[in-house]
Amino acid sequence: MTVEVKICGLDRPETVDGAVNAGAEMLGFVFYPPSPRNLTASAASRLTNRVPASVKRVGLFVDPTDEMITTVLNQNVLDLIQLHGNEPPERVTEIKGFTSLEVIKVLKISDFYDLRYVSIYQGVADWLMFDALAPKDMKGALPGGNALSFDWNILARANIPTPWILAGGLNLENVKEAMSTSGAKVVDVSSGVEKLPGVKCVEKIKSFIRAVKET
Repeated sequence: MTVEVKICGLDRPETVDGAVNAGAEMLGFVFYPPSPRNLTASAASRLTNRVPASVKRVGLFVDPTDEMITTVLNQNVLDLIQLHGNEPPERVTEIKGFTSLEVIKVLKISDFYDLRYVSIYQGVADWLMFDALAPKDMKGALPGGNALSFDWNILARANIPTPWILAGGLNLENVKEAMSTSGAKVVDVSSGVEKLPGVKCVEKIKSFIRAVKET
């Protein structure tokens, strides 16, 4: 089965078009002001409107209020909500309820013990995403997009009933090994296809997707 690709943190028409034309199945748009990839609701609408119905549009939020999500949804058609903060299962259920959208819950991983959260979100989140846990002393660390990876063998040894996505430090050089080691069926990339923090590169996007699809 072909591995699917999510390109996250898109903020320009040319990178959206490049990702779509290269075959990405999901595109992520960030609504988190501290991030260099942040978008306003109105700026995002000029991008999400370009995305064909065959490609999923994902809105990334970090511990959002209902008002924050509603503001974005009033101007954008999204297919999924990605929660990248400390949202408990109850909050995930609330957000699913008032948006009527599927939710991706991000879990931060540093060792096998961190997979204990999988069961907590089972039956609540529609998807799980596994990202690297940033060290506490990492200066300027964001909830995601830190170019950090974790031991993919952790996922290979795990029983994960919920559909899941592999993220965390993926790039053209390591994505094939990451897929083969972890068994991921969906991969997510952000910083790994950038030329500068927050600045996506169309050629890197195309090369990354090509590497995934050729595997």
